[in-house]
Amino acid sequence: MTARTSGESSELPEFPFPGTSYRGPDPVFTRLRAERPVVRVRWTGGGHAWLVTRHEDVKQVLDDTRFSRAASYAPDAPKFSGLFQAPPGMIISLDPPDHTRLRVLAEQAFSAARIEGMRPRVRELAGRLLDTLDKESDGGPVDLVEGFAAPLAMAVICELLGVPERDRDQFLTWVRQFADVSGPEELAVEGRENLGAYIAGLVAGKQAEPADDVLSALIAARDGEDRLSFEELVGLGYTLLGGGYDSSAGQISNFTLTLLEHHPDYWRRLGEHPEDVPRALEELLRTVNLTANDTSGLPRIATEDVTVAGVTIPAGDAVFLAFASANRDGTVFTDPETTDFGRTHNPHLAFGHGIHRCLGAPLARVELAVALEELTARYPDARVAVPESELLWRVGDVNHNLVSLPVHLRRSTP
Repeated sequence: MTARTSGESSELPEFPFPGTSYRGPDPVFTRLRAERPVVRVRWTGGGHAWLVTRHEDVKQVLDDTRFSRAASYAPDAPKFSGLFQAPPGMIISLDPPDHTRLRVLAEQAFSAARIEGMRPRVRELAGRLLDTLDKESDGGPVDLVEGFAAPLAMAVICELLGVPERDRDQFLTWVRQFADVSGPEELAVEGRENLGAYIAGLVAGKQAEPADDVLSALIAARDGEDRLSFEELVGLGYTLLGGGYDSSAGQISNFTLTLLEHHPDYWRRLGEHPEDVPRALEELLRTVNLTANDTSGLPRIATEDVTVAGVTIPAGDAVFLAFASANRDGTVFTDPETTDFGRTHNPHLAFGHGIHRCLGAPLARVELAVALEELTARYPDARVAVPESELLWRVGDVNHNLVSLPVHLRRSTP
């Protein structure tokens, strides 16, 4: 048997596997990590790809420049129907040295001081939204998605980019169109084009009149004589908006649901001990599955034959990285299927790894921590207003996103 066929599997269901949810990846991943950590799978809708499921193997692929993101845009590259694929030219679509150059410049605008300096403003925005929910609740349930998670995430990323408040509802519509992989392709294209045109206008305005925001800082970024081009600025605007809004909004809701439904005692503990939120946040990032297809949704192409975990992936084949599976690897995490809020060793891959680590990870941590602190402190006796089985999830989104999360808040009295 050749190295290639040793990784093939004819009895697996088509990928993405049907058993995934926000609670974690399909149980089949446990068997794959143990028996076939690199396996060739059939894609729903046609085609094949390689699936990498273990923690160290995922890191190996991310570190290996022979696995190319840019090559996935070549005309002869494998294509996968129903898969969101970021536009070419965005930082998440590039390889070194182009990726390295953009990251060096972009990181200047995402300094630790700038991101940490946003924490009071994020807390202010969160507080205002919760004040409004308190007024509107009238003793009944409120929708934490539309009333808190989505507007908070949108407000934070728009302030980061300097998007005026009057434009944010329209912005949200375009982002949803762009991220929906189940609807007509022309709607996704329309959303992408509208976003591109808007961000282009925003960049031009900031070039003429810089302000105190990240987009202006990106315009000002320099590495010697090098600077970001207009097109690169637009691409980074795309990246920050899409990743910063959709992922954060989804995880605020998913984390809240996880705690209220499955760890209500710890919800109350966090309200009394906000100093425990950072560690709890890391465990939630490890165990709550954000991506709807168990991977980042970003295929890589082997540019030559490469061996991973004893399996040779041939040149030209596509590779998917199962981050949710890697975060439950028992060789790295003790008792990986248990949510342990006291876990001290937690090298999860929720934000990726190495040069491909999410540029917005520091901002996401600030935003998610503030959201949990404010919610748990205000509403120690909150509960989900309907059975979990009745909650509706968005179909076709890149991420596991709730349509709504009705919650009885039950604000505590001083």
